[in-house]
Amino acid sequence: MNESNVTSRSVVLIVDDDPRSLGMLYEALEQAGYSVVVALDGATALDRLKLVSVDAVLLDAVMPGLSGFETCVQIKANPVLAHLPVIFMTGLSETQHIVQAFESGGVDYVVKPIKVEEALARLQTHIRNAKEVRLARDAVDIAGFGVVVIDSQGRVAWQSPQAKQWLTRDFTSEQWLSILASNAEQLSLPGYPDLSFRNLGLVGLGESMLLLAKHDLPSGDMTRLQNASLTRRESEVLSWLAKGKTNRDIADILGMSPRTVNKHLEHIFDKLGVETRTAAAAIGAHLSK
Repeated sequence: MNESNVTSRSVVLIVDDDPRSLGMLYEALEQAGYSVVVALDGATALDRLKLVSVDAVLLDAVMPGLSGFETCVQIKANPVLAHLPVIFMTGLSETQHIVQAFESGGVDYVVKPIKVEEALARLQTHIRNAKEVRLARDAVDIAGFGVVVIDSQGRVAWQSPQAKQWLTRDFTSEQWLSILASNAEQLSLPGYPDLSFRNLGLVGLGESMLLLAKHDLPSGDMTRLQNASLTRRESEVLSWLAKGKTNRDIADILGMSPRTVNKHLEHIFDKLGVETRTAAAAIGAHLSK
């Protein structure tokens, strides 16, 4: 893909409190075929992003008011903007500042004074990659799956429209990280008996991708599971029960006593409105898909 294909419709937001640097970059990007939006500070940049759809952000790290790092955090916290590649412009070359740039959500950085050719090359690459990733994620939705991208802090960096529709309430960072830490090919979580999550691994700097699939459940079983309000531990016990494990097996797997497992099962039977292990296991089988 040549540069004209990437830049023909690409819009870049430049955020810099130095008018000279801003003017130089504006001219260089205009000549390269980009449409350019400018802001002199972080607050103005966030306002610009409410009004204009952009494809990338060139962001000064050190500015009065909101720093570039703080501005980037706010950009990434907004689901509508989280996909935007943010490239930091900084005179700070110490490791801690570089790490801070990435931790706040940046995908790259260039050191001031800016070398225009280098900045253009990095910008072109990140815009192209971001567009290709978005197309791929949309294609996954079309195929009947959902996609969620989680950053290194366990926060949602991006979610496809299908995933957003399915996930009707927010997960905590701890829950997302527990999914990422799981070595299982597929994992179901309490509250989402008809969804399975598969960790596809790293897709970017500190970001991991989860593939979501939805399974059709018998309406009666779905209602029971949704209304049961099982705790996380109860759901784990039920899941292992559905896989044919004995109380002692479950106790060994989950690190508890068989007596505790039995107590959890009593609560599970009561919440599901069943009287036998077989009936509970039949419903619990949906948690193991």
